[in-house]
Amino acid sequence: MSNQGQQEPTGPQAEHETQGPPQEAPAPPPAAPGVQGETTWAMFAHLAALAGFTGVLFGNIIGPLVVWLIKKDTMPLVDEHGKESLNFQISMAIYAVVAALFAVVAALFIFVRIGMVLLAAIAIVDLVFLIIAAIKAHKGEAYRYPLTIRLIK
Repeated sequence: MSNQGQQEPTGPQAEHETQGPPQEAPAPPPAAPGVQGETTWAMFAHLAALAGFTGVLFGNIIGPLVVWLIKKDTMPLVDEHGKESLNFQISMAIYAVVAALFAVVAALFIFVRIGMVLLAAIAIVDLVFLIIAAIKAHKGEAYRYPLTIRLIK
């Protein structure tokens, strides 16, 4: 068949017709590996406090301290979350010691077990806020624990 009466397109229109369907935009590059690793280590700074729930004496302080000391100089997010975790765990340890002393004194003199209830409440609060902080850290978000004495700045 002949193309009588029809002209071949020229210029930019010709290039567009010969290229075929438009191609999709390239996919965005994946997140930088340093960022993902940094959020993971920041999450570990909070989750390391679970060592205290396994029976390790002051494991709730030692765990975050180890993560913070290892990564604080190379990962700013871990530095921030590590200090926050340490401050919270030190505060919880202080509150637990006070509650334990109160439990002993109450048991000796008043026969009220309020101190034991306080210890259980402190453990639950510690666990709940620890999990919230770990999730926020993994998302790369800052988190400030409530009820925290800021000893490490």
